[in-house]
Amino acid sequence: MLTLLYIFLANTLSTLISIGLAALLSFRLLSGLVDKMVSIAAGVLLATALVQLLPEAMESGLAAGTLGWVMTAGIVGFFILEKVTLLHHTHHHEGDEHQHPHGYDAHEAGRGAWPILIGDAFHNFGDGAVIAAAFLLDLRAGVVTASAVFAHEVPHEIGDFMILLNAGLSRRRAFTFMLISGLSAVLGGVIGFFLLESFHRLLPYTLLVAAASFVYIALSDLLPEMMRRKPLSQSLPEVALVLAGVALAGLIRTLVKGG
Repeated sequence: MLTLLYIFLANTLSTLISIGLAALLSFRLLSGLVDKMVSIAAGVLLATALVQLLPEAMESGLAAGTLGWVMTAGIVGFFILEKVTLLHHTHHHEGDEHQHPHGYDAHEAGRGAWPILIGDAFHNFGDGAVIAAAFLLDLRAGVVTASAVFAHEVPHEIGDFMILLNAGLSRRRAFTFMLISGLSAVLGGVIGFFLLESFHRLLPYTLLVAAASFVYIALSDLLPEMMRRKPLSQSLPEVALVLAGVALAGLIRTLVKGG
């Protein structure tokens, strides 16, 4: 049971420290750069989904058709979830003239929040199980894996915070929801410890759902905001920031693999 304690502590500390550090950077140092960080987040989400999560799911040996159908179901599912959320929000705010502080209509506030939180929860759940598997090999492997997960989670969590703030959530609500989503890693670690063989069969599906959420948010919520007609002086920096997000995700993946 000592191994289970290590798994629990590693996932808990990794989650709390990564979210706390991401919140500190997002709320204190980067609060005036929300629009720019959203552009970077779009690149990070796309690259993480298509270069990291999807290839990892493919390595499990799932049939190509199954991969495609799970991704399709995930994207359509998040579309339905967002439509239901927006309909519910509109129903309870009909006639409300309040404006979002970034200039969006109040009816649009919260757009993109739930899909990113649910997708992040799946992603964190998978990370927790991966950490559990590493600790079941040996203590050193567990520590190295937990460190790698922490390293790629901090910039990812910063991007998520920026998306939630851009969607109209307050700092307190964004932090609370991110913390709840992040603690799914602890659940993944505990379940991974007891049901590792069964979970290995489910892991590619959790990775695909997470990838679907990232692709959906990037293509439906983030990039369309940048597609509005703007002068070249504004468009070029946005394109550069999206490419910077892609490069950042690639760099993180390279560093983690190298570790």
